[in-house]
Amino acid sequence: MILRRSLLIGAAALAMASGAPAAFAQEEPLKVGFIYVGPVGDFGWSYQHDQGRLALEKEFGDRVQTTYVESVPEGPDAERVLRQLATSGHKLIFATSFGFGDATAKIAKAFPDVKFEHATGYIRDVNLATYSGRFEEGRYILGVIAGKTTTSNKIGYIGAFPIPEVLRGVNAFTLGLQSVNPEATVSVVWANTWYDPGKEADAANAVIAQGADVIAQHTDSPAPLQAAENAGNVKVFGQASDMIQFAPTAQLTAIVDDWAPYYIGRVQAVLDGTWESQDHWGGLAAGDVHMAPYTNMPDEVKALAEETQAKIASGELNIFSGPISDRDGTERVAAGEALDDAAQLEMNWFVKGVQGDLPK
Repeated sequence: MILRRSLLIGAAALAMASGAPAAFAQEEPLKVGFIYVGPVGDFGWSYQHDQGRLALEKEFGDRVQTTYVESVPEGPDAERVLRQLATSGHKLIFATSFGFGDATAKIAKAFPDVKFEHATGYIRDVNLATYSGRFEEGRYILGVIAGKTTTSNKIGYIGAFPIPEVLRGVNAFTLGLQSVNPEATVSVVWANTWYDPGKEADAANAVIAQGADVIAQHTDSPAPLQAAENAGNVKVFGQASDMIQFAPTAQLTAIVDDWAPYYIGRVQAVLDGTWESQDHWGGLAAGDVHMAPYTNMPDEVKALAEETQAKIASGELNIFSGPISDRDGTERVAAGEALDDAAQLEMNWFVKGVQGDLPK
């Protein structure tokens, strides 16, 4: 059962839900809070995090009580929401967007008895952990598929903001693309939003008008998929969840973020008294990232995608192994070497073959 009440955070809505096991030496249920940058109905990033929250309720029953706040802007509103969650009895709080980082770090210091987790972040403290998925592994596979699918050799890529997470995705996609089709290029259009169907549709239609016949996205609504489906001759990839319902003939596959195992494990750690600050970064091998079914493509392309996926998951293929040069010609990764995690977390450059502005 989901109960709704209001928070003093502008237009953001607070939803409260109960569910999940007991334990952490308490009679009251463990209160777990979630803060989302988009609506839970975006069918993308926030939707998948909320699926993880719902999995908590199913797993733990009445041992936990979950609360979520959706559509929270990255800025002062995030700090207010986090503070209200911390002062209302929540002992574990998940902040699920990169732009919540500073606010989460500040509130974590103010509430040392509350445990915080920040998705895609890098600031940690004794009561503040970070976690993410290696989505770039999936984006490399998308690039391979795009390289074998395109006939125009023009790929459109809709990005949210030029942060390392998004740049890693663009670069991984382009490296996968060029591994099978060195002539193809990627044109990046910045939507400057995580979720705005109108802006995302405009960006998709713009790259289609420029000749792109495959579209990838790092924004959260299905609008680019619907634009591709309406175009009739454009293929597309889903974002964060399987979006095939919005583009039944255009979607080739999608990267699916599965947060449920992580959320269940971290709640169990709190209940057991074993929670510690950490940095978790799981990919295909860990199961944090899945690929939706490979559809609307020739069998040989599907087989190549499956082979690539298996090589990445096994460790045979490191997607950021050298030689890699940026688009200015500077060697970023030498032959025989690979980009380590620290360098990936600070990525602020495009690989060769990426077109479009790179705001500083």
